[in-house]
Amino acid sequence: MSGITPLPSLLADCGQSLELLRRLLAQARASVGQLVLRDGVVSPDLLERHQAAAHGLAWLATYVQALTQTCRWAERLAAAGSLGTLEHWMLQVGFGEYLNQIAGGIPISASETSRLSDLGLADAAAELKGAAVQRLRQHGNTAASRAELAALMGDGHSLGASGFEDGSLEVVRDQFRRFAGEHIQPYAHRWHLADELIPMPVVEAMAKIGVFGLTIPEQYGGMGLSKAAMCVVTEELSRAYLGAGSLGTRSEIAAELIALSGTEEQKQYFLPRLATGELIPTAVFTEPGSGSDLGSLRTRAVRVGDSYQVTGSKTWITHAARADLMTLLVRTDPGTKDWRGLSMLLATKQRASATAAFPDPGISGSEIRVLGYRGMKEYELAFDAFAVPAGNLLGGVAGQGFKQLMASFEAARIQTAARAVGVAQNALEAGQHYAASRQQFGKRLREFPRVFGKLVWMAVETMMARQLTYFAAQEHDGHRRCDIEAGMAKLLAARVAWTNADSALQIHGGTGYAEESPISRILCDARILSIFEGSAEIQAQVIARGLLSRRTEAA
Repeated sequence: MSGITPLPSLLADCGQSLELLRRLLAQARASVGQLVLRDGVVSPDLLERHQAAAHGLAWLATYVQALTQTCRWAERLAAAGSLGTLEHWMLQVGFGEYLNQIAGGIPISASETSRLSDLGLADAAAELKGAAVQRLRQHGNTAASRAELAALMGDGHSLGASGFEDGSLEVVRDQFRRFAGEHIQPYAHRWHLADELIPMPVVEAMAKIGVFGLTIPEQYGGMGLSKAAMCVVTEELSRAYLGAGSLGTRSEIAAELIALSGTEEQKQYFLPRLATGELIPTAVFTEPGSGSDLGSLRTRAVRVGDSYQVTGSKTWITHAARADLMTLLVRTDPGTKDWRGLSMLLATKQRASATAAFPDPGISGSEIRVLGYRGMKEYELAFDAFAVPAGNLLGGVAGQGFKQLMASFEAARIQTAARAVGVAQNALEAGQHYAASRQQFGKRLREFPRVFGKLVWMAVETMMARQLTYFAAQEHDGHRRCDIEAGMAKLLAARVAWTNADSALQIHGGTGYAEESPISRILCDARILSIFEGSAEIQAQVIARGLLSRRTEAA
């Protein structure tokens, strides 16, 4: 340790920096708006033409929101008298690094950097020359700062205090961390190497402790917990194994759809069965060739008497063979070619048997072999006059499927962000453990500056992604629109999970590249997070459109 201390004006400097950043963001929105707005409305063709600028705006806004929530986290801790030296350094390093990235260029992918000039703000760097900003840029993420924080982190795994105002959430964390440590983490790598489903006894144990009914209202047999609690649980399960955290995602998506859009009869029937794990659901939305363009779906459902006959193909269906319930997006109006005419069916099916992966008539499927995310398996499905009772049309009204799905995406993306935070922590811990135990040139790896520098930044950025995710969840719990905030959380957390995994494998060196090393699994698992539930590019597009549309609405 160098003996230096955090900036004495740290919280004030962070607050003043945020004031400047908000002005900068307003300038960026106005500048990009000039490029993509036509008559005050976002133009799809202009948005596509100026995609780099629009996505740069999305990333800038994400950084500003992440810094805002990190500052608020520190302020809450300070008000409670629990802002320790570790948290001080995390705040200072995080602000210093992100301010420098904003000034010099935000990495929006491994091969792309968004600079202020790309947003039409070549002269806006003046906004970043205030005294507070300069102190943080100069004294934030320095070699001495990283050394201080590394010493405080030691061999532990601390991201600092969570900063929850609701203390019960830490009780939830402790409970599920113990469960994951006993039932999941010791076996996760074996399941991955064998490319096998998470064993049913583990799934049943997860059901018993309430994983599948976390946010389902108590009146329908669930625990009625907040989305913030769901984030904590998901984070801890995914910290042990992404597949375990993702089991909860299936139920979260299905339950959210039914709770928001189902008839009372559908809620009474399906929600209690989802909560207990009696029904294992899967989301059946994507089709070959359609990707994120859900409006172009071609799988059709024709009403024949008291049932719908479903014909078409779906792909990237997680846990399909074991699932009992499919939330199935189909086209019920053949005269439409976009999102209009889509409907959501609650389609029940049989689980795989000893002789057939898909025993029901009218449905067949084949497994898609994948690099990671193996605990539930991925499938391509084909439907040929597969029958679904007409009473299982979600909400009882045709043509509402796309709107119903969009309404559920906030919760799904928040949950995915929490999964990514868990994977990021898993990668950090793997890197810390190896760096503490591995000796090179007479000293532990963690004593080398570029190694502990990686670990420090992994911890800081994971904490920042965590705070952004918690914020989105709390906005959802407060019944406030948070589609942009949920998208930001997912966008940032997915990137952090991947960069943490990549850095942790680099720390392992050749050992990490071996299949037997858990970090090889974590790397493969982390890579999918910026692709599913809306790829990073789609996510940035949605955020940019939302930012510009909200600006127009406000005006």
